[in-house]
Amino acid sequence: MSQSTAKIGFVGVGRMGGNMARRLRDQQETLVALYDRDRTTATDLATELGCEAASTPARVAELADIIFTVVSDDAAMRRIFSQTDPESLLLHAKGRLFINCATLLPEVHVSVETLVTQRGAGASKPAWPAASHRPAKAHSTSCAADDRMCSSQ
Repeated sequence: MSQSTAKIGFVGVGRMGGNMARRLRDQQETLVALYDRDRTTATDLATELGCEAASTPARVAELADIIFTVVSDDAAMRRIFSQTDPESLLLHAKGRLFINCATLLPEVHVSVETLVTQRGAGASKPAWPAASHRPAKAHSTSCAADDRMCSSQ
């Protein structure tokens, strides 16, 4: 895997987001900032990875080209993409790419995608097409840390 020149940030660095950030750092990607509502978690991981523990989601978007959002639920996603909060990711959305890795209602994905594209940013598509409900059965793929061993369910 070749290293990119993109500056990467994370909003939400609990178990999943933190391990994703570690994996990218292991692959020599450039992590510039991360944010978590738990400041201790953010500070500890930022120290480990050698990047900034941002005080707001907006600061992550200010520093990064690509922002992974790994938040806990629909309400958290709406908060970090608030149209009225000066700490929102939307403050510095123009020209950024947002990759959502949270399990959200499809309408929340669509709403966030609309907000960021209106501000000149890109957004990853949800894993399933927009619908009024979550899929009854989801397909998942698990991979080992070195990407050589994967299993699907």
